[in-house]
Amino acid sequence: MLKLLIAPLRWLVRVVLALLILFEEWGWEPLRRVFALIARLPVIRQVEALLKRLPPRWAFVVLVLPSLLILPVKVLALWLISMGRVTLGLGVIVAAKLVGTALLAWLFQLIQPALMQLPWFARLYARWTAWKAELLAWVRASAVWRTARAIKLRLMRRLRAWRSA
Repeated sequence: MLKLLIAPLRWLVRVVLALLILFEEWGWEPLRRVFALIARLPVIRQVEALLKRLPPRWAFVVLVLPSLLILPVKVLALWLISMGRVTLGLGVIVAAKLVGTALLAWLFQLIQPALMQLPWFARLYARWTAWKAELLAWVRASAVWRTARAIKLRLMRRLRAWRSA
């Protein structure tokens, strides 16, 4: 009986996590490139050089810090939603997620070598990436994903044909 209840819950959790990871995957690389443009500024280059020299434990602190700093922004967004300003609150959440993802992508590429020197972090990161790859493979093998991809490709072909006509 318990297994019958847990199976749908597990599926739901997997779908929600897959959606979050797909958002991160979608945003990670483009947002990292945006930060790379900003990183051309001399002061940002100096910060990057400093971050690349951080010892492993300080690199971990730097990795966690943006998540802690964004919490008050998310609380503000929830307060806005509770006050009836749903659109503004959701906008704040989306903006915070985009900025947070961009910042994390930029930071992670700079401090990943130091983080990998922490044995526990290297193990967790390896397990995380394997789990994430498995989850994304599950999503990409789903009928919904394949159908959406086929529709997208069809629309892209029509758009190209329309542009060239």
